[in-house]
Amino acid sequence: PPTETEAERAAGRITSPPPSAGHPPTARPNELPPLPNPPPLPPLLRKTPFPPPRQPRPRRGPAARPAPRPPRRARRRRISRFASSLPGFRGALKQRYSDFVVHEVARDGTLVRLTSFDLPDERADTDDEAEADLPRALESFRLLCGDADCEVLRGFLSSVSEGDSDVSPIILSPDADKAHRLEVHDFFKRNFIFLVTDTVEHSDGVQRCIRVRLRSGPRGRRNRTGIGSSEPSGWRDDRPFDSRGSVTWPYHLGKFLRFHLYKENKDTQEALRVIGKMLGLQPRSFRIAGTKDKRAITTQQVTLFKVHASRLAALNNKLTGIKVGDFNYVKEGLVLGQLMGNRFTITLRSVIAESEDMIKVAVDGLIKNGFINYYGLQRFGSASVPTHLVGATLLRGEWRSAVSLILDPREGECDDMNGVREHYKEHGDIDVAIRNFPRRLIAERAILQRLKKYPGNYLQALMAIPRTLRLMYVHSYQSYLWNHAASMRAGMYGLSGVIEGDLVYKKECPGEGTVTDASENNDDHTNASEMDIFAETLPEETIQSVKIADSEDLLKAVYTLEDVVLPLPG
Repeated sequence: PPTETEAERAAGRITSPPPSAGHPPTARPNELPPLPNPPPLPPLLRKTPFPPPRQPRPRRGPAARPAPRPPRRARRRRISRFASSLPGFRGALKQRYSDFVVHEVARDGTLVRLTSFDLPDERADTDDEAEADLPRALESFRLLCGDADCEVLRGFLSSVSEGDSDVSPIILSPDADKAHRLEVHDFFKRNFIFLVTDTVEHSDGVQRCIRVRLRSGPRGRRNRTGIGSSEPSGWRDDRPFDSRGSVTWPYHLGKFLRFHLYKENKDTQEALRVIGKMLGLQPRSFRIAGTKDKRAITTQQVTLFKVHASRLAALNNKLTGIKVGDFNYVKEGLVLGQLMGNRFTITLRSVIAESEDMIKVAVDGLIKNGFINYYGLQRFGSASVPTHLVGATLLRGEWRSAVSLILDPREGECDDMNGVREHYKEHGDIDVAIRNFPRRLIAERAILQRLKKYPGNYLQALMAIPRTLRLMYVHSYQSYLWNHAASMRAGMYGLSGVIEGDLVYKKECPGEGTVTDASENNDDHTNASEMDIFAETLPEETIQSVKIADSEDLLKAVYTLEDVVLPLPG
């Protein structure tokens, strides 16, 4: 999806447009366009260079008027080419946080907006169809477990239907076949979602059978069949119920509460931490499709497991810069990347241009030519020590250097914070550093606390950093290499279009343009980091949808520059 960087490039140059209609943003591999000669890549990883793609001899694109260079910070991240040679214009991006408005686009193409604070109806519908299906379900159960168990279950359901909320659990006949017991558990999940089952063991340690209870019923009472009565039965049914997945929850509601999160000038994780603290929940309880910009007004979908909407709605009067609404109960929680994209509404201020006509020409060029789909500047962090440098030291196994890059003083950081860093670098006083580093500096504090426990063990110290943050450093270096490759492709071959040897999405592939979906539909291939990127190997069908453009493709003009992609190293 378009990111902060595309907007930044729009402010600095004209060639950073939002995706055109009909071409929703997709996951990496990234789309390309071009211009001339990038500086050489510093040998951060001399031992593991990324091999160049198969390409014919370089040829230059059509002559273009020289354009101003990108800002220094962007060039350091290998963002060094533009998709157009127009002079463009300059302007200030995000001068106010309200200048950057982001609406998530859901998988079904709808724009996520905060429109209502109303609570959803949680009452159970009277379902005549369910009653009609009861005889059929009981017959299936009879075939599965026999007449005796079927009659016991029939009596149990009769008590439930009469409104007896204190109906006691029942125990089915002993069953030594684990596979069959699993089949019975599954039967109840499919046909009687208002009931909960678990397995109990006989005192002889051999026999096992299934216990059934009403999901919202009490746990202490026993039924008239003698289970739990003064007559010893030998069954250990007095143990607590196995509560895995059976926390009291209305059976007719989806287990996930989906809501829209509206936030102003706040990081996504910060907003979720605030809400989680008020609800007494860990931030990991929340599921999102992707993080959104901090300095912006953003709206996105969030899901939460087994929490009633009323609890969240009650927070709106207490929250500052955050609102929640549009509540709905769903069966599945969100996973990272489960969105079509984001829609941005961007205001540029203090615009400097040769003329108003030049602005119009620049915007038209943006619409016509698109932009090189670089990884954005936020992927590399906002500190003077970019995250990709830390990633390079990690890949080289230089643990002490990586720790130094994270802990040492930084240019542009506030004096108080740099004072803490300077004091630690000079004196090595871990206790003082831990006391003075704010809690938001998660990596720094984690490293120091581990070094206090294992002095001099820098690998152990790095392993104390949360896994998602450790991955971010390496992902950042991957992005840096991808940006460099994109700049090389743009500089060597110009704007003329697809050339022989380019990687392109197959036109004849039925899944063309839906590579994101192929990855998103398989949770096993989705990384749960906050970076909203895939850490696992892409599914085979995704790889097969890419081909090398050949001379026949060029003759038929099957592909355009919009179809060109580059692999992500690693």
